Amino acid sequence: MSSSWWRNAVIYQVYVRSFADSNGDGTGDINGIRSKLPYLAELGVTGLWVNPWYASPLRDGGYDVADYRDIEPSYGTLDDAKAMIAEAHDLGLRVLVDLVPNHTSSDHAWFQEAINAPVGDPSRSRYLIRDGRGPDGNEPPTNWKSIFGGSAWDQLDDGQWYLHLFDTTQPDLDWTNTEVQEEFKDIFRFWLEIGADGFRVDVAHGLAKDMDFPDEEISGELLQNAKTPNHPYWDRDDVHQYIRQWRAVLEEYDDRMMVAEAWVAPDRQPLYIRPDEYHQSFAFDFLESNWDKEELRGNIEAAIDSAGSVDNVPTWTLSNHDVVRHATRYGLPLGTNWRTWLLDGPHDILDADLGNRRARAAIMFMLALPGCVYLYQGEELGLPEVYDLPLEILDDPVWVMSGNTAKGRDGCRVPIPWSTSGPSFGFGEREGWLPQPDFFGALSAEAQAGVGGSMLEHYRSALALRSTHIPDSGDIDWADGPTSDTLTFSRPGGLTCWINFGSDDVELPEDAEILLASEPSFNRVLGTDGAVWFR
Repeated sequence: MSSSWWRNAVIYQVYVRSFADSNGDGTGDINGIRSKLPYLAELGVTGLWVNPWYASPLRDGGYDVADYRDIEPSYGTLDDAKAMIAEAHDLGLRVLVDLVPNHTSSDHAWFQEAINAPVGDPSRSRYLIRDGRGPDGNEPPTNWKSIFGGSAWDQLDDGQWYLHLFDTTQPDLDWTNTEVQEEFKDIFRFWLEIGADGFRVDVAHGLAKDMDFPDEEISGELLQNAKTPNHPYWDRDDVHQYIRQWRAVLEEYDDRMMVAEAWVAPDRQPLYIRPDEYHQSFAFDFLESNWDKEELRGNIEAAIDSAGSVDNVPTWTLSNHDVVRHATRYGLPLGTNWRTWLLDGPHDILDADLGNRRARAAIMFMLALPGCVYLYQGEELGLPEVYDLPLEILDDPVWVMSGNTAKGRDGCRVPIPWSTSGPSFGFGEREGWLPQPDFFGALSAEAQAGVGGSMLEHYRSALALRSTHIPDSGDIDWADGPTSDTLTFSRPGGLTCWINFGSDDVELPEDAEILLASEPSFNRVLGTDGAVWFR
């Protein structure tokens, strides 16, 4: 296989807890993934990214890692993971594992050693543990805020404070510590030796901190502050020295790659995908775009130009485990803050049919773009956000740490349906760890497979056509559409994509050979929020 397979790959994201439960305990697991590998191969993806499957107390869905070299027992065993990777390879599927280098779980042996050691012990230097401010040291060292809400500092029994940019049970590592650096190089090698094809790296822009620990200027949403270059703890220039260490490890092996979760400004994105750093970095501005022709085109052009400046290609995605599913986002009125809408509503402003129609069009224009694509499990079924989960069952630490002002990410993590009936619609033999709505059975893979016009068959058709008609790179030729509300572009080889953002129907050219349309009953007239591929 080509060493640049990742440039046009289609990677399917698997959130382990919610994918498939093989043993009936209500939690998804590795053997559940193994049972669905043929489904993924038939879907037409070329690989899968598995969210953290490491030993963990699961206080943040596995992003609180207690042991990077072992599997969470509720998910299976290390032998199960090895078998899954081998079986995926037999089906021609690559496997990416999720690496979490910014922080560990507070249950990790290193942190337990640190907090049980006296002040000044070398074990504490692996983490960012500091004295507090004020006459008695009982004030946090800085005003830094956790992404999940509240202070980013928590006080230990001996009076010192430790940094946690996320949950209180996720202490940040000190990446200036050479022992930390060497440990993660060894963790990379551990999974590469097992057969992993690459890594999705969590919080890729957050490892380096300003070691003078200045207060930050807080304005707007914390996630937007991440797009400030050389912020006290986001997107600092120092982070790139650690990325280069990892790339050097990957270069010891054939055909491996890594993708960055880096929420940074577009002009900083190329720094992360230079030839000696990451192979990919998600184009999150594209994900966050409103359903607006000019905004989408602008963010697409920016991502293509950004990656092209370092001879690379963009990495696209519409949804993931951290954001409201796009079938729901696209059904909300323009300008709605979908993060606050989850809790505050009003929920009756959601037009679910509109969101579904736009989602069918969105997958077509994303798959027609140059570069790599990531799909989030269940989007091929048209799953919406389960926004009305009861507050008393919420699992995401965002709910508690925000002081019950942000509902969190559970709504996009509800177990996916495989069959039309059963206690969890085929997810397992009992109800899953989060409840599914009653309508999930009608959206299940069983209900949609082989049904013309279904979302599942739409994805299968689009992915099959992409593999033969759409190159990973090359020019994207923007053109004036038949109306000012039609987004129009062509790709090398002759494929043309139209998306109708207007209220008027648009007729295709008489000589157009239609390859695929987002509308199930397409008749050469492109309706509002429709997309079509033709040549």
